[in-house]
Amino acid sequence: MVNPWLAMETGADPVERTRTVRRAHAAFLADGTVAPPVRRVVADSWRRSADAHAAADGAAPIDLDGATLGAYRDGHPLARVMPVFRELLGSFAQDGAHLLAVCDSQGRLLWVEGHRGVRRSAERMNFVVGARWDERHAGTNAPGTALAADHPVQIFAAEHYNRQVQRWSCAAAPLHDPRTGRLLGAVDITGGDHVASPHSLALVQATARAAEAHLASGVPELGVCLSALGRDEALLVMDGERLRLGRRHSEIMLLLARHPEGLTGDQLSVLLYGEREMRPVTLRAELSRLRQLVGTLLHSRPYRLSRPVETDLSAVDDALTADDMRTALNVYRGPLLPLSEAPGVQRLRGALADRMRSALLGARDPGLLREWSRTPWGEDDLEIWETLVDALPERSPARSAPLATAHRLRAAYGLTGGPPGAAGTQDAVRVATFRQPPRL
Repeated sequence: MVNPWLAMETGADPVERTRTVRRAHAAFLADGTVAPPVRRVVADSWRRSADAHAAADGAAPIDLDGATLGAYRDGHPLARVMPVFRELLGSFAQDGAHLLAVCDSQGRLLWVEGHRGVRRSAERMNFVVGARWDERHAGTNAPGTALAADHPVQIFAAEHYNRQVQRWSCAAAPLHDPRTGRLLGAVDITGGDHVASPHSLALVQATARAAEAHLASGVPELGVCLSALGRDEALLVMDGERLRLGRRHSEIMLLLARHPEGLTGDQLSVLLYGEREMRPVTLRAELSRLRQLVGTLLHSRPYRLSRPVETDLSAVDDALTADDMRTALNVYRGPLLPLSEAPGVQRLRGALADRMRSALLGARDPGLLREWSRTPWGEDDLEIWETLVDALPERSPARSAPLATAHRLRAAYGLTGGPPGAAGTQDAVRVATFRQPPRL
């Protein structure tokens, strides 16, 4: 069976492949249709890029620079494994034909290394430290698509969504925290057509595994962790083993993690089903199936978890309590189990989102506000945009873009009265639309 994550099968003609995929790309941009020989992983990425209004031309935006970039990079977990990346991919980065790049979970490039001439060439498309290369901002590319699909992937030439990037090929693999299973970022090699060989994908995948093993070597006890932010199916990590839960099991695990003292069947039923009439056997069957997956982690009478379970929800709560907005924003990857209709989950989801927004509005940090405004759940939040405008110096050139966005949103919502920039006005509204993020 052909590996769908490989860009080309052995013996394929790169010139012909580039020609046919470029035609398919032009057709997609014209009418949204996509057909073979475009791989499914690429077609899905093109659709996500189009839905996010990623530019088909132009440079990726710069998200971090100066002292902010340096401090963030120095404190990032992947800084610990840069020696591993350099040891395993260093020859690629210095051979005059490739670049080694490492990004965080939001697609922001933290390290870009390699021959000076290749780096200068890549700078023309803003493939530089601090630039944001997730699909939402840069379209289909190996590091961005590896993050979106949570899988190693190659992207060849015209498979890139942005035409400015189509002279390059790349291979990238995601990296995870060995204790929590959460996405930390991706490691990438970028170069010419030769990067589309099976060898390069295997190399970055092996490098990612070596880096994760290096991170795990410094963790004395892995424990049990549950990640449920920005995803419909929670990720449970027990002692380093990763398990993706179904939607109902995700809800149950989250609610039990929030109630370490345990819940009776009636209490759990109300949190899951509300006032709907549900036979007790329905809940018992769900719990029985969950016990088959997690074993002795789930106890009964009352229903409870036998070991402490760390959740990303609690991690954000703790960061907010400590007034550590940077950590809270890094951990918050989206609304909690966003498609869940369980009343208990809905209350937790709304409370966390409101607390995040209140903390951001209160901190009035332009960098954090700008970061929130670039997410699917923050891009139409008028109050965030108005606060960002108000937090920037009046004569700052950086004020013009958010000011224009605030004007546009106020017009779209039919608001009149105070000008954008008067954060906290009576008619400022919050409109938080949420487009489902890629399933990780």
